[in-house]
Amino acid sequence: MRFVKGHGTENDFVLLPDPEGRLDLPAPLVAKICDRRAGIGGDGVLHVVPTKLVPEVESQAAEAEWFMDYRNADGSLAEMCGNGVRVFARYLVDAGLAEPGEFGVATRAGVRKVRLGASGDVRVDMGRPVVSGESRTVLNGREYRGLRVSVGNPHLACVITDPVTELDLSAQPSFDRHDFPDGVNIELINPIGDHSVSMRVYERGSGETRSCGTGAVATAVAAAHAAGETEGVWSVRVLGGTLTITLDGRTSYLAGPADLVAAGDYHG
Repeated sequence: MRFVKGHGTENDFVLLPDPEGRLDLPAPLVAKICDRRAGIGGDGVLHVVPTKLVPEVESQAAEAEWFMDYRNADGSLAEMCGNGVRVFARYLVDAGLAEPGEFGVATRAGVRKVRLGASGDVRVDMGRPVVSGESRTVLNGREYRGLRVSVGNPHLACVITDPVTELDLSAQPSFDRHDFPDGVNIELINPIGDHSVSMRVYERGSGETRSCGTGAVATAVAAAHAAGETEGVWSVRVLGGTLTITLDGRTSYLAGPADLVAAGDYHG
């Protein structure tokens, strides 16, 4: 099985090119591939497959030639991945499957438009974030309240006063299963300057990751809400780097690096 390894602000992925749509990826195999000791290692798998070959998204084929079939590190399916779609787009251009410029990528959350050159950062139109009220999480005995934000996938974004650098995110924070029946990505956020925040994230199906693109969008939404704003450009610092989020009242844009670092054959 051919693979390419890439990351976006150290949120890392194993890309599996499958131009003929032949790969079978049961959850245990994905988990084995993502294992950092017995596999290649990654926060998830980006299965690269033609949109027209996948019944669940073939209606998107007119707008997007390639489908980002994203799997979490435990093998579960996910609707979207902001860092993943940037790495996916970088791979398509690097492999000669797409031209630099703007094009669509099919996802379970719909088509996402990406813009990139032959090198450099990748910008993604992430769509309009949807806020559906508040909820809470409990971490190490402390309760934190935050906004429920959908960026194609569910988030609980909490602006807090406790330093995020001191939090223990080795275990899943608790959350309200009624609010999030399919699980949730949880962001803990500290304002650190004008339109600048620091964030850590616990991703469903993967645990704490070094970065989360959709989480960065949810973070900007929560930070803007706390500041009494709805629009603006936000700098979101994550463990693996910095992402730039633009909110314009109509949609949201995520911009940041996307790097391919290795390629080879998987024999597991």
